[in-house]
Amino acid sequence: MDKERERIQADLRGLIDGDVRCDDVFVQMYASDASVYEIRPLGVVRPRGLADVVACVQYAAKNGVPIHARGAGSGVAGESLGPGLVLDFSYYMRRVLEVKDDLVRIQPGIVHAELNRTLLPCGRLFGPDPATRSVTTMGSVLALDGSGSHWPQYGSARGRVERLQVVLADGSVIEAENVPINQPDADPRRGEIVRRLVDLLQRHQPEILKGRPKSFVNRSGYHVYDVLQGEQFRLADLIVGSEGTLGLITEATVRTDPRPKHRGVVLLFFDRLENAAQAALLLSTMGVSACDLMDRRLLTISREVDVRFDLIIPRDAEAMLLVEQCGDDASELRERLKQVIARVQRRKKLAFDSRMTMDKEERDLFWHLARRVVPRLHRLRGSTRPIPFVEDIAIPPHVLPEFLVTIQNVQKAHQVTATLFAHAVHGQLHIRPFLDLSNPDDIRKMQGLAQDLYEETLKVGGTISGEHGDGLSRTWFAQKQHGDLYEVFRSVKRIFDPNNIFNPGKVVADAPQPPSKNLRPVVAATAESFAAETELSGGENGREFHPIKLQIIWTPDDIAHAARTCNGCGRCRTESPEERMCPIFRFAPREEASPRAKANLIRGVLTGRLNSNELTKDHLKAVSDLCVNCHQCRLECPASVDIPKLVLEAKAQYVATNGLPPTETLFTRLDKMCQVGSSFATLSNWAFGSPAMRWLMEKTVGIAQGRKLPRFAMRTFLREAQRRRLTRQGRFEGRKVLYFVDVYANWFDVELANAFVSVMRHNGVAVFVHPRQVPSGMSAVSVGAVDTARRYAMRNIPLLAEAVRQGYQIVTTEPSATLCLKHEYPSLLDDDDVRLVANNTSDACDYLWKMHQGGNLELDLSPINATAGYHLPCHMRALEVGSPGENLLRLIPGISIKRIEKGCSGMAGTFGLKRKNYRSSLRAGWGVISALRDPVIQVGTTECSACKMQMEQGTTKPTIHPLKLLAISYGLMPELSRLLTTRGEELIVT
Repeated sequence: MDKERERIQADLRGLIDGDVRCDDVFVQMYASDASVYEIRPLGVVRPRGLADVVACVQYAAKNGVPIHARGAGSGVAGESLGPGLVLDFSYYMRRVLEVKDDLVRIQPGIVHAELNRTLLPCGRLFGPDPATRSVTTMGSVLALDGSGSHWPQYGSARGRVERLQVVLADGSVIEAENVPINQPDADPRRGEIVRRLVDLLQRHQPEILKGRPKSFVNRSGYHVYDVLQGEQFRLADLIVGSEGTLGLITEATVRTDPRPKHRGVVLLFFDRLENAAQAALLLSTMGVSACDLMDRRLLTISREVDVRFDLIIPRDAEAMLLVEQCGDDASELRERLKQVIARVQRRKKLAFDSRMTMDKEERDLFWHLARRVVPRLHRLRGSTRPIPFVEDIAIPPHVLPEFLVTIQNVQKAHQVTATLFAHAVHGQLHIRPFLDLSNPDDIRKMQGLAQDLYEETLKVGGTISGEHGDGLSRTWFAQKQHGDLYEVFRSVKRIFDPNNIFNPGKVVADAPQPPSKNLRPVVAATAESFAAETELSGGENGREFHPIKLQIIWTPDDIAHAARTCNGCGRCRTESPEERMCPIFRFAPREEASPRAKANLIRGVLTGRLNSNELTKDHLKAVSDLCVNCHQCRLECPASVDIPKLVLEAKAQYVATNGLPPTETLFTRLDKMCQVGSSFATLSNWAFGSPAMRWLMEKTVGIAQGRKLPRFAMRTFLREAQRRRLTRQGRFEGRKVLYFVDVYANWFDVELANAFVSVMRHNGVAVFVHPRQVPSGMSAVSVGAVDTARRYAMRNIPLLAEAVRQGYQIVTTEPSATLCLKHEYPSLLDDDDVRLVANNTSDACDYLWKMHQGGNLELDLSPINATAGYHLPCHMRALEVGSPGENLLRLIPGISIKRIEKGCSGMAGTFGLKRKNYRSSLRAGWGVISALRDPVIQVGTTECSACKMQMEQGTTKPTIHPLKLLAISYGLMPELSRLLTTRGEELIVT
């Protein structure tokens, strides 16, 4: 941290109650957003309330420091980036303050989707819905005048604002609402601003009337067009959409709309893009609530990313319209949807095929086409990406068919291709050219391409920004669009912010940056490239380059891909109940807890923007430790960024330099701990159940005093397997598996291992248990102890690979062990045997379910009369095999399975065992814990031993592995039936 940032951090910490961070790690996390730009701020402030915001603004004004307001950082034009102080409203200031009739009073950090979940019991919603509504904050929605697909039904955010609480550039606070022009204002500061604004706008009415675009939507410049209405000045309307350049919104009162009772969606497919545009013009007269257009490239990618779309989308479709209608009467709505198809497909012959649905699940699937595919473009291999810098053009809808041809001609002139997504009914076009930002030729194309597209847009009366703002992407062209009106915008800015401290360089600027400046680096740095960059910057970049010695297996292509793949969209910040995503971010929604933050930091190191020495320091380790290796971000990230691998490298760098504390080291060698505990099983089991001994264990070993633990078995399964001669390879005909036992089944739950053997043998599968196998080492991987994990891998791989070559399939009863063999070992060892093992390893339930799908599973199952709550473990989900344990249980007669869809259990292997993580673990898994308390559910069931421990944490009900339930149903181990009625103890799991 340099001296200036150190001074600012010390000053602000003495002034505000919120968080102030100016260290290199934090400023790197906030240096980028969902745009293509990267600018390191001076520091980050997370205010707790209005007083903090006022104090921060007063400090900034006194010291001439710029302020950049930020919500989720999901903007694609760089609206929240800058070299000053970033004010992050998304952590503390995120409450719904009051709901009253059709009004709701909110803080700016509340997420749009969370607001609508709060309004759900009232039967209402906030209608304008940006595509990123699952993560974007309402402060951002208001600052950008967000709209989205449903603009035809709800309009934009401006039309829903009643009043705003705004902090001005001198630290004063005003209420922005409709202000009478010819009456004295009770607030002198507000009265002065309104008087000056009224005088300005009245003098420049000709420029205002002439400069208004003909498009239905416009988000470029300031909204000066109709804020003067009769005897009132609509002050809030001016501040909405101003990108945080006029004032900071700290509270808002907005109007809500009734939630539609019924919604229906039609997909229309076209053989020509122009036909789709013509159809959109027809639909604009039919009262549709949404009408989105996708081009052939997006449809092709849709088919590739989801097999369901491959069945829905015809191969010869060149374009598609997604059309939604809403209504209170289901039969009437169905008729209106049929009329859409009849008019566009049958009468006008524009579409050649269609799909229609009013089913919620199918409707949500159709909407996934429009809302999830564009971010998935970043999954593409290679160096080109769809770049968002001209993605926000809006035109009068009636010129759409001709303008689509113009776009194609401009692209051809610059020799680029692009994807097209459009809100077609209101003429909003999202164009993303495919460019390689590591290629100087492509970077040079950016400004010329943008200029030509914008020139064509102005010719038809359109605007360069329909909903995403000017930001860094478009402010450079704003003066050309607005002409004489631009000087009015300058005057508006001076009235509110004479010293230009609020988000300078956006909307109006004396020297706006060109679109190719401050681009986020996308290439891993080398000593040569860093020296060249230093020379270009005059040796004043303030950074040093130290190449890192990588601790895990990376190819040069892997590193390059890691440096560029995360596009910063912020999808990993979601708290939606429909998604699993990051369990740590869910209960502590701070930027550093988000998977995106880890990607930004590692990219910063790889590209030389962040000193590699930071990897060995505690504050970056603190960020890395917020990842519990659940792999849900890897699954759900639209760009498929392998965050767990990036974090493993970061953790491994720290451990390689600093080592681990003794208690952490113990958790990486669970086999050694278990050997000692198992040798004195009677004593250990007594200690586990004794509150006094648990207190002592917490103080010495670090195991949480309140965590329920399993009892040690009197004899390990590996010893029992030797006695039963399972450790001898025989000559088997047919299917045969090598059982990889891992920690829990070997030392604690020998009955699970026996159930596995019994069920396999009952289905004609021979079981071999290798006597020299050792645990997978996943606990070592999770904390970055890669040398320890590598030793486990080096002992296991030769044994397992040889068994595979002899025809065995490796099967485990622990999803974490399966994931470790399949996903983690290839990051530890670069060996053909590793890949052989990874390709031939499966979870036991997955193995059995595949047998059933092939017609080879015995179905002589007896009834089990019970209702079981099934939880799908994160590591099982990460294997991407569906839910085989749940599927197997549904084969058992009499049993009723209730899926527990409450996200991660929060246990995360050894994470939840540790004293320091105990409370966090419970908060992350509270949904699962509380679901087991449902009186309808008699038992829990899951494949994961750690999840079992968490599921039993808040109840005495047992949680049983699906294999045990299968063994009971097969009649193989009748003694296991007692588990259905066993009750857990205070400190011991069943």
